[in-house]
Amino acid sequence: MKRETRRYMRELAYFSSLGFQVSLSIVIGLIIGVYLDRRFELYPWLTLVFLALGVVAGFRNIWLAIKKSEKASQERDVT
Repeated sequence: MKRETRRYMRELAYFSSLGFQVSLSIVIGLIIGVYLDRRFELYPWLTLVFLALGVVAGFRNIWLAIKKSEKASQERDVT
């Protein structure tokens, strides 16, 4: 395979796993929130807080992927 084709395949694999990363961040936040709510009897407040943190973490993953893609695109344009 050409070097460029390998690079595109690597990027495709990374971006295809992005959906899993986002959903996993949200689910982990939800699980932590539910656990803490049950432990401290503050239902639904900690669930909502940690769910929001999970959503923020998911969108942060998307933002970092976009930044990584932009940087790689700029490096390709320079070379």
